[in-house]
Amino acid sequence: MKKKDILFLAYLRKDARETLTTISRKTSVPISSLYDKLRSLEKDIITKHTTIIDFSKLGYLCRANIILKVEIEDRDLAKNYLLCNENVNSLFKINNGYDFMVEGVFKHIKEMEDFLELFERKFKVLNKNVYYVIEDLKRESFLGEPELININAD
Repeated sequence: MKKKDILFLAYLRKDARETLTTISRKTSVPISSLYDKLRSLEKDIITKHTTIIDFSKLGYLCRANIILKVEIEDRDLAKNYLLCNENVNSLFKINNGYDFMVEGVFKHIKEMEDFLELFERKFKVLNKNVYYVIEDLKRESFLGEPELININAD
């Protein structure tokens, strides 16, 4: 991928609502080229346009990263259960002795504990670790700072 394309992605990551006109001025790339590049990236590289929410302002005061290892026979059913659960914000398949990393969002700790208790009743959990998110220090910032992209280097 060309450095100018990466720079374009960085501007989109920083603020996806930025107009192509403004990005064109900042990058010296014609708007029509940016529009064509955006459509091309949406077919292959950009997987989703989204909004990052401060869940606590909506009353969801408990966020946790939950690491789970389940019995091998339960993995597919557990995965499908987690994929469909309303409290699961992100789900990852992981390694090093575990199966899943779940980012869960809950109104309070009791709701998270109820979620885990129900999960453990449905599936044989061999190991779990829960890490409460206290504060976001940095989030979704990779390739999000256009001024750090050196377009002249290869």
